[in-house]
Amino acid sequence: VGIGPITDLVFDDSIDAQMAEVGKTAFQQKCTACHKTNAKLIGPKMEGIFEKRHPAWVMNMILNPTKMVKEDPIAMALLKEYNNTLMINQNLSQEEARAIVEYLRTL
Repeated sequence: VGIGPITDLVFDDSIDAQMAEVGKTAFQQKCTACHKTNAKLIGPKMEGIFEKRHPAWVMNMILNPTKMVKEDPIAMALLKEYNNTLMINQNLSQEEARAIVEYLRTL
């Protein structure tokens, strides 16, 4: 589940539309410089992310990118794949990161 404060995250069966809308706004403001929903950009595409990564891993990558790329094998491999471009730590709260993750579920 990566390196960071989140040890597990289990999604509800249904998407929290209100939380996802908050997350969409945050994603558009903070993430779209490097991430597209359906295509690679500076970083990986976000569509289908939970088919590849555990939700807790995604949360920890959002909350703790600097330590993740130094200590997590998957994040280290992604760093190499994306030309050693570091993910910027947006200093998000767990609540903000969780809203973004909920939005990513809608993609």
